[in-house]
Amino acid sequence: MSKKDYFVHESSYLDAGVKIGKGTKIWHFSHVQSGSVIGEGCIFGQNVNVGNNVIIGNKCKVQNNVSIYEGVELEDYVFCGPSMVFTNIKLPRSKFPQRGSEFYLKTLVKKSASIGANATIVCGVTLGEYCFIGSGAVVTKDVPAHALVVGNPGKIFGWVDKKGHRLKFDKNCISICGIYKLTDGTLKKC
Repeated sequence: MSKKDYFVHESSYLDAGVKIGKGTKIWHFSHVQSGSVIGEGCIFGQNVNVGNNVIIGNKCKVQNNVSIYEGVELEDYVFCGPSMVFTNIKLPRSKFPQRGSEFYLKTLVKKSASIGANATIVCGVTLGEYCFIGSGAVVTKDVPAHALVVGNPGKIFGWVDKKGHRLKFDKNCISICGIYKLTDGTLKKC
């Protein structure tokens, strides 16, 4: 693929062995490390770090000051708000370094999930499709599809549709829009 297919600001660095999709834009002071694969049409704000061997889908938007460490995978259309944080080791210790993929816990962010500014995603979790993580939330366990999570530790506060609008339900747990039904903590289409 020729460099003309994507944009990288002159202050940013791409290591060897990186694959960048068509139409992707990487802005000021960012670094994409070796072995990473970034899809088409993504936008990376300034001061973004993409670790070794990270996989990022198509049309993702990563705002300023975000580090996506090895072990994290973003599916298509994921939004990462400014200064949100991923981790990849549960028990970090400077005296006992844990370097290398065998130490990193996998974190999967599924299609169209949104993560608000300054949220923290503790490694080893899966964020479901279309979930919405509120600004400043600390996520320590898996989040189901369409869940709205806020607080520290993060708790399900409600449910959102595909566009991120908060859902309201009738007495039978069917959304007012008639598209979703809430059953045993799982949102499904009617």
